[in-house]
Amino acid sequence: MEEIIRRAAQGDASAIAALYDSTSRLVFGLIVHILGDRFAAEEVLLDVYTQVWCQASSYEQQRGTPLSWLMTMARTRAIDRMRSGKQYQQRKEPLDLAVHQKSGEVGPEEAAAISERRTLVRSALETLSPPQREVIELAYYSGLSHSEIAAHLGQPLGTVKTRARLGMMKLCEMLRPLGREQKARG
Repeated sequence: MEEIIRRAAQGDASAIAALYDSTSRLVFGLIVHILGDRFAAEEVLLDVYTQVWCQASSYEQQRGTPLSWLMTMARTRAIDRMRSGKQYQQRKEPLDLAVHQKSGEVGPEEAAAISERRTLVRSALETLSPPQREVIELAYYSGLSHSEIAAHLGQPLGTVKTRARLGMMKLCEMLRPLGREQKARG
């Protein structure tokens, strides 16, 4: 996947297409989970890949895998959208626009692969200590910043950051096979 990012940074449009094909369902799932709105998630998904196209040259391999870079971008964009209030306005659009939306359903093979990845991620989360898991869930599923989590839990900011960092390091290690699987596909 690093090769795809490198090619995208050089302006290769087919690289972005390949990256989209191999990662968009996973990225879309995260965005839908955060926003709870498929229509808004589709727009954010487009924003994410546009951002990748514009910022591919800023990817630094030593800071994480391409998938984690992409998922961080998606999470940030989704939280920005959620906080902006645009989601509320889009929910007021007429229902007849929904008739023209394509089905987001996946085939049985892909559904099985997604289910397997979901199980792996849940299992990895279960291996974390309860305080680490709580901090990570508040950050990724509720969209809270470290300082908001510290206030919510009544914990020092440094403690929250340490728990998040240690938990993420453990998750990265446990989910490394998932990254290799994505790399083999892309």
